[in-house]
Amino acid sequence: MSIKSDLIRFCQSLGRDPLLVQGAGGNVSWKDGEVLWVKASGTWLADAGERDIFVPVDLGALRVSLDAGDFEAIPKAIAGATLRPSIETLLHALMPHQVVVHLHVVDILAWLVRDHSEAPLPSVNGTALVPYRKPGAALAQAVADRLRERPDINCLFLQNHGLVLGGATVADVQQQLREVLLKMRGGVLQHARPKGIAPSVPEVCGHSYVVLDDADIQGLALDDSLYARLSSGWALYPDHVVFLGRKAACYDNMDELVAQARRSQPMPELVFVRGAGVYVMPAFSKAQRAQLRCYYDVLVRVPEGCRIVTLTGLEVDDLLNWDAEKYRIAMKAN
Repeated sequence: MSIKSDLIRFCQSLGRDPLLVQGAGGNVSWKDGEVLWVKASGTWLADAGERDIFVPVDLGALRVSLDAGDFEAIPKAIAGATLRPSIETLLHALMPHQVVVHLHVVDILAWLVRDHSEAPLPSVNGTALVPYRKPGAALAQAVADRLRERPDINCLFLQNHGLVLGGATVADVQQQLREVLLKMRGGVLQHARPKGIAPSVPEVCGHSYVVLDDADIQGLALDDSLYARLSSGWALYPDHVVFLGRKAACYDNMDELVAQARRSQPMPELVFVRGAGVYVMPAFSKAQRAQLRCYYDVLVRVPEGCRIVTLTGLEVDDLLNWDAEKYRIAMKAN
């Protein structure tokens, strides 16, 4: 059985589990001689069995650039490829392993967004922590530095970002993932849940909102402790910012939302009304919903009183003004 067929089945199982990967997030690759097959930007791992989501990249040329310290190198898709290689292609090329998997695992993100001076990461063999860097060139350089220090690393924790695993086979990576999850899986906080249906929002100045039909996510507006975190703990990791914006649109009551709608154009697609509910515009996409669910799942795994470290304003600007991420934003409806 080929490594590609094994990997496709693995991608499908990963993509169907929102605690491991969300929407178009995460990426997977395998090396075949001088060719790096890597997930295309904006595609979903869950779709691996139904459509071709991998792009062949010239690995030899990319390694020459990386060996020369050129982390701004642009991966060259092999002739005939129509999709764009993942933003993280350089990271995959740097890892010496045959199979490389980059995931946004909820239980691990709940550790990676904490202040590690207060809550150190659990000890896991063969791992290293990489401080937050913008995806792409900056992150690739930071990973290269770690690999230079410790060539034996097969597991990287990317602060405020995610997990990278490397192995000789798909089975190797699956085993590593199981071991890491056993060490880092945490509990879930209890919070207020809806009592009945959240009130509807009147259409104001052409703005139309509907109640988000997820009872768990409604807790972000109904539970005081979760609601308080929306302003102080919003920009946690790249995909969250790219798909949901730089800050949470929070309103202390429905009248405040209506008043804002009368004053402001345009209004955000996602709003939180304290004590009332979480509301979205009808155009709120499947990809955005997946990222909002991920945010909720991460937040309820961070104990109360534990300090959350968010991306800085400059780091958020770098993501939102980046052409590579604008490409993914344009595909968010997928």
